[in-house]
Amino acid sequence: MNPKLHAIRTGLDRGWTEFKLSLKSPQDQGFYLFTSAGVLLYLSFNRNNEVEGTSLFYPTVALPSILGALLVFGLVIGPAYSLAMEREDGTLLRAKAVPRGIVGHVTGHILLNTLSLIPSFLVILIPGAFLFDNMMQNGWQGWVTVAWVVLLGLLATLPIGMVIGSLVPGVQKVGTWGMLPILVLLGISGIFAPMQGLWGWVQTVSQVFPMYWVGLGMRSAFLPEAAAVLEIGESWRTLETVAVLGVWAVAGALVAPIVMRRMARRQSGSQVEAAKEQALQWVR
Repeated sequence: MNPKLHAIRTGLDRGWTEFKLSLKSPQDQGFYLFTSAGVLLYLSFNRNNEVEGTSLFYPTVALPSILGALLVFGLVIGPAYSLAMEREDGTLLRAKAVPRGIVGHVTGHILLNTLSLIPSFLVILIPGAFLFDNMMQNGWQGWVTVAWVVLLGLLATLPIGMVIGSLVPGVQKVGTWGMLPILVLLGISGIFAPMQGLWGWVQTVSQVFPMYWVGLGMRSAFLPEAAAVLEIGESWRTLETVAVLGVWAVAGALVAPIVMRRMARRQSGSQVEAAKEQALQWVR
């Protein structure tokens, strides 16, 4: 078998195995339940509030945006933390020692993080369908839109997490380099309130990054056409969504492999030992 294909197959097996283990992990199950409870509780407190300018209630408008935010947050922060941690504990160094090991390792990460979206979405969508009326108002066409938005969102954001995980000096810095910027973008990307209330330059900045467009695409999937009045330009801007996410996906596909190859070449046993010592000092 071709060595590269063998590495990809090995990576897929590894990603699938880790996903099954995560479903049995009390820590991961607790995370899914905590996320679901937090989101549903927040929406329930606002279930009787109508969104100004429409006849829609707040949960109907906010839920698709929150799903988009969870997608971006999970696909950036998850790989960033994992790669940074695996650099410190020597996992990447061991993968580097195996022919095409980095290819298989990255393949496993891609599959694991992709599959992890399923329980993240289901623990919100299934209870949400019972708690809130008219959650999906576009039928099967809406679910088709969800599918391509998730796919493009994955391709656009997963490389960002891999680049951050390859560049940060250590696990402790992922919060500064990754989580903090994502939380800032979360606040300015129209997730919890329409963007028209923000300053013009803030709207411009938010539209540069994938989070806004993933949220917009998810809202276009779940909400009726009339709800587009809440958006910039009073339109779902589907072509622009495809274009921006597509540009980020292409840029990520070009940049992420280069950054990761350089990171792998620099990885050495002495660096792993230094990272472990630094981590111990952090704990102390």
